[in-house]
Amino acid sequence: MDAEQPKQAYRFRFPPLLAGLAAAVAWSLAPAAGAADAIRIGEINSHHSLSTAGQGYRNGLALALEEINAGGGVQGRPLELVAREDDGDAGQAARNARALVRDERVAVLTGTMLSDVALAVSREAARSKTVFVVGDALSDAITLDKGNRYTFRVRPSTYMQAAMLAEQAARMPGRRWAVVAPNYEYGQSAVASFKLLLKQARPDVEFVSDQWPALGKIKADEVVRVMRQARPDAIFNATFGDDLQKFVQAGNRQQLFAGIRVVSMASAGAQSLDPAQSEAIRDWTAIGYPWEQIATPEHQRFLEAYLKKFGQHPQLSSVFGYTTMMAIAAGLKKSGGAGGEALVTALRGMPLESPLGPIAFRALDQQASMGAFVGQVSQKDGRSSMSNWRYLDGAAYLPGDVYVRSRRPASAMK
Repeated sequence: MDAEQPKQAYRFRFPPLLAGLAAAVAWSLAPAAGAADAIRIGEINSHHSLSTAGQGYRNGLALALEEINAGGGVQGRPLELVAREDDGDAGQAARNARALVRDERVAVLTGTMLSDVALAVSREAARSKTVFVVGDALSDAITLDKGNRYTFRVRPSTYMQAAMLAEQAARMPGRRWAVVAPNYEYGQSAVASFKLLLKQARPDVEFVSDQWPALGKIKADEVVRVMRQARPDAIFNATFGDDLQKFVQAGNRQQLFAGIRVVSMASAGAQSLDPAQSEAIRDWTAIGYPWEQIATPEHQRFLEAYLKKFGQHPQLSSVFGYTTMMAIAAGLKKSGGAGGEALVTALRGMPLESPLGPIAFRALDQQASMGAFVGQVSQKDGRSSMSNWRYLDGAAYLPGDVYVRSRRPASAMK
């Protein structure tokens, strides 16, 4: 938590390392002694990485928690965040989820950035009948094939973002597409949704090269070499982080991007690219976050509070973290502070405000209707910019009811 956090209101508690969990650190943001019994929220995430996105997400959670408790908490009870490290490991995340419910008596689970980690926690949430609000993980399986009645998601899903990008891609003149995505749950889901939706809009397109590097282990020069041989007109990218940086650098060296359109799930402008390589990113159609250009009152209020507390501008992940904690608090207020079945009922169909405007959890699949910014991303001299962007309301890109019912378990919709 930021150094400006009021010392009289909170304390940090560092319990011993948990046996059998390598480098698993637990911490909690707890109310001061004498406060009403807190409602405990268990958060599982990759805190050790402290990447730009990870730190931004954590800051968003912290800002929301501070505002909620300053406003009286829920029914006069403060919220307390108890966090556990998952190190990006699904097994460790599942063990943490069991321990948080059993030993820490948390009312709600939240967190997770990687999709396979989120699915592991979701299974544990269903077993213990504990509500799990996913803030950042993307895979469609979270709310579709492997969904359950206790799992909700704030961030627009892979399907929703792929639908937004496929809509843009369908207007592009080329028909030969190459694909690069990390070979795990999120990447597979992103590619499947993009292909399905683009083919529906443009039956003439063909996919001439699919590249599936292992997450965090991309052999970028080889990926680019194979792509160039396929002679695509356009590229769909679902890599992110260091993999995206390496892909861009290798593509620049081999002149992959000359005359080729790029559509990207990740905003390349959010990456810390070498300035010498960054100009390879020129007018990519991407999902991003033009934080300095958004003039809506709700975003201005969030931005000012974030800048005041942390002294730096928010990341898109900060919006997800902030909105997730606000959603949990709103659901708890509606359920009278109760978790379990009462909280499921409260969250289904519940509207709430976010820094991006009003959203709601759709009752059918428990997916929020948060939208995304789609525009042209470029980099020059190590700086990124986003132009010609539009905010696309997520409600218009949710999968149809028939599609959801064909994939989501019947037990999850009861």
